[in-house]
Amino acid sequence: MQRPRAGDPKASARAPRRRTTQSAAGGVAAARAAAPEFGSDVIVDLLRAQGIEYVALNPGATFRGLHDSLVNYGGNRAPEIILCTHEEISVAIAHGYAKAAGKPMAAAVHNIVGLQHATAAIFNAWCDRVPILVYGGTGPMDTTRRRPWIDWIHTALVQGNAIRDIVKWDDQPHTLASVPASMIRAYRVAMTEPRGPVYVCFDAEMQERAIDGPPPLPPLARFAPPAPPQAEAGALREAARLLTAAQQPALVTDFTGRHPENVAHLVALAEFLGAPLLDRGNSMNFPTTHPLNLTGANAKVLATADVLLALDVQDLFGALRTTDKQTRQTRLLLPDSARVIHVTLDHLAIKSWAADFQELQAVDLPIAADTSVALPALLDELRRAIGRNSAWEAKRDHRAAHWRREHAALRRGWRQQLQATWDERPISVPRLAHEVWEVVKGEDWVIANGELAGWAQRLWEWTQPHQYLGRSGGGGLGYGIGAAIGAALAHRGSPRLCLDLQADGDLLYTASGLWTVAKHELPLLIVMHNNRSYYNSEEHAAEVALARDRNVAKRGIGTVLADPCVDFATLARSFSVHGIGPVEAPEALRPALEEALRVVKEGRPALVDVVTQAR
Repeated sequence: MQRPRAGDPKASARAPRRRTTQSAAGGVAAARAAAPEFGSDVIVDLLRAQGIEYVALNPGATFRGLHDSLVNYGGNRAPEIILCTHEEISVAIAHGYAKAAGKPMAAAVHNIVGLQHATAAIFNAWCDRVPILVYGGTGPMDTTRRRPWIDWIHTALVQGNAIRDIVKWDDQPHTLASVPASMIRAYRVAMTEPRGPVYVCFDAEMQERAIDGPPPLPPLARFAPPAPPQAEAGALREAARLLTAAQQPALVTDFTGRHPENVAHLVALAEFLGAPLLDRGNSMNFPTTHPLNLTGANAKVLATADVLLALDVQDLFGALRTTDKQTRQTRLLLPDSARVIHVTLDHLAIKSWAADFQELQAVDLPIAADTSVALPALLDELRRAIGRNSAWEAKRDHRAAHWRREHAALRRGWRQQLQATWDERPISVPRLAHEVWEVVKGEDWVIANGELAGWAQRLWEWTQPHQYLGRSGGGGLGYGIGAAIGAALAHRGSPRLCLDLQADGDLLYTASGLWTVAKHELPLLIVMHNNRSYYNSEEHAAEVALARDRNVAKRGIGTVLADPCVDFATLARSFSVHGIGPVEAPEALRPALEEALRVVKEGRPALVDVVTQAR
């Protein structure tokens, strides 16, 4: 059924009044029209119907129609524009938001040039299996409607070619009538496991064209993503048989905690088997303080395992091996006789362009299933397989006691490293992690980005699914600040404290994200891990020099960020973010962090620049 046209006096009388919003020019924008008048108004209606709260963007002419509709038709409210200074930041914001909120956010990118700027962030989301709705503009595709020069060089045929290998799906609807189906399919594809980014490109003239009436919007509930796929029953029974017959079962996981309910399932599974768990750390999968968390003792766990259950492990080959950094040679840690079970859907996301599918690993029992439904079913099979078997339970308890002692030894070793480096200068990374923990441990916190070279896992108490959002996925620089902004948006208005444990080299790629933090008044606590180096490259330089018997002392040339050193506190203040530091004295660290927390709890962002050791 068509809705009445805007301007019809009867329509105006029936239309509910909506709040006005302040325009960029300082005036008050008109209340939202009763019905869409332009093509881009229909896009806003669809975004609202899909529950999209925010659209991150750097403005561009090819979606100026959509921009106007977001402001003057939608009232800049649900969706609200999040203004960014670079498309890589826009997409990273949507990335962090999706991981924190469990649902997609939109990012709008301007034609060819904006899409090219966004590609690194889209690649991150692809590798990280995160649903993002990337929208673009192009054209006009009708060449008679193009402005000279600029509309020609910024129009592609078709634009999705630029990123087709790093999105799940892309489309460029030709007419307004085909826009609803395209946007509905995009949402459904993005949210179907394994999830990922999608791209839809709208013709500039189609957005700006006046319409006689909107195309009919189908009932969105009838186009929801499908239910997650369950494991085949026989495969689950075989997995239960192998695990209950094992003398030394072990678990390894990577992305399983993306479904929050899986954390409790993993705890129940490890405790039922008395088996150690190794966490690859791409989400919060398992409590760090649980006595069966043996992350950090990987070689010891794998060397004794006779049955290994892998869950959502993207690089299973790498998870089972150690690699010599100089020779690039790998060595299998798992015994050749060990049986491997792997529950994953990642093989459904394979494309040929980027080798994120990793090296092939032999698996004895591959199971294609979503772990959110497979894990409870596997637990039921295990319980049926054991029944009341006191002899098996005694072996299980003995096994669990051994791993509890190993877990305690691991944590003692980490505490000893903390004490040994307590007074060192530059500030040691263990001390930085400890001091941040002491300041925030009483808060309801979430680490949106970073982990301080693993020390936040080792010294903090991660117990809840929301507390750690994982890594970038693609391993490139520039992800951190955008992802942290996205998480802060997802928790906007809540008492939850969002933390960005920010690496220095990563922030230098997208430092203007600090302006977006200040612009939208997001209470984000940014703690710099400022080792004044692209240290990973410094390590590579040292390895190559050693292998070639050359001067290792020169490893800092082309890698160290010194002479001059970057003053991140001053940089933060230049963007109107509360900046503290550089903090170089260990005894000054706690007061600086406490000051920053006070600022954040007042509702403002704060950055503490801490000069640290490398690792």
